[in-house]
Amino acid sequence: MRIGMVVDSTCDMQREWLDEHKVILQPIKIHMGNAEFTDERNAAQSLRFYREHLGEHGHAAESTPFSVEQIRELFLSKLVLDYDFVFCMCIMSSRSDIYERTVAASREILRYYHPIRKDAGLKGIFQMRVLDSQTLFAGQAITVLEGVRMIEAEMEYNPIYDRLSELAKNTYGYAVPRDVKYLRARAMKRGDRSVTWMKATLGTLLDIKPILRAYRNDTAAVGKAKGFDNAARMLLTYTADRVKKGLMAPYVNLSYGGELDKMRALPGYDVLARTCEEQGVRLGEAVMGLTGMVNVGEGAITVGFAAPDHEVKFGH
Repeated sequence: MRIGMVVDSTCDMQREWLDEHKVILQPIKIHMGNAEFTDERNAAQSLRFYREHLGEHGHAAESTPFSVEQIRELFLSKLVLDYDFVFCMCIMSSRSDIYERTVAASREILRYYHPIRKDAGLKGIFQMRVLDSQTLFAGQAITVLEGVRMIEAEMEYNPIYDRLSELAKNTYGYAVPRDVKYLRARAMKRGDRSVTWMKATLGTLLDIKPILRAYRNDTAAVGKAKGFDNAARMLLTYTADRVKKGLMAPYVNLSYGGELDKMRALPGYDVLARTCEEQGVRLGEAVMGLTGMVNVGEGAITVGFAAPDHEVKFGH
């Protein structure tokens, strides 16, 4: 059986890796004033975008994912012919309607694919499953990595579905933004009032940076530190500790809203890299996509891994 995987471009992974492993990308368009950009996981484009366009007006950008009709067309024109079964891994449904749109499109795809495959001389049915990753950005990569491993091992789709569903419920996505006022402005643009004006102002004045978590479709601040470097160190060393205690899948994924050399120079990075190597854990790194940069700002870092349920504790 030919099994494929589709992921939206909010998933922070290197485009070269996605292409090498035949992961199909659903791009997202970013609108900023009269300018329009397409987030296709192009690192050079992302770096150029934040240098030239993000700035103080980035929070006002609008993102537009594939419509139901575009998703349907992608499948009916290509994927129902190239594959017999497709997994769609979507950004957390509480922060985007990509999951909802893909589910709606799947109903029409499964209704209309039969004559298309028949005309192409393909026998057998076509199937697809839409999964809510329940996290975002670097965290989304965990289920993609595991899914690709299982597909390439030629496993059946039912065990893959069960495994990815389990991982999605246990994947932790973290982020540390550099600019709390930008984060607050972006949240207000989305109608999310979780970052109040007073908190944003005080955070900026005192240089307090939050550690944010995206887990099981909930986003919340779970820690804080004075200064971005301190917050990044806390998050990276905390992740190293989770690696030592045992992950549910041997992957840690990082993304950064800027040049990766700057991320690698952050305190705590060396500890995490060394720990991953010692524990046989793959440490993935990617420049944050346009969608991530627009939402959490230039210079932010995000981390993703899957681990058993545990109490989250960050020091001060």
